[in-house]
Amino acid sequence: MRKIMAIALATVACSASLTLATAPNAAAAGRVPHCVMVQKYFSKGHTRYVRLKNLCTRRTSCFTIVVPHRPDPHGRLLKGVTKDVRYGSTGAPRALFVKNVPC
Repeated sequence: MRKIMAIALATVACSASLTLATAPNAAAAGRVPHCVMVQKYFSKGHTRYVRLKNLCTRRTSCFTIVVPHRPDPHGRLLKGVTKDVRYGSTGAPRALFVKNVPC
């Protein structure tokens, strides 16, 4: 009886420590800082652009521009930079939104 009790207690202790060790990593892995902000969408000639600003002053941020039925352009912005990013021609669909992604 004592042997079964000891095995059960050891199993509970091991599973609890494993849960505590993996919980912070899982929570941190799913979160991406929201540093990239869209200032405006515009066209110059026959080219579409989006003006993006990196709100984070201490880190480089990465982004993906979501355009329907097209490959999504992506890139990175350095700390505190504003940049006009070309993402297609006026014949192509407009961008739906800009998504923050991990670098």
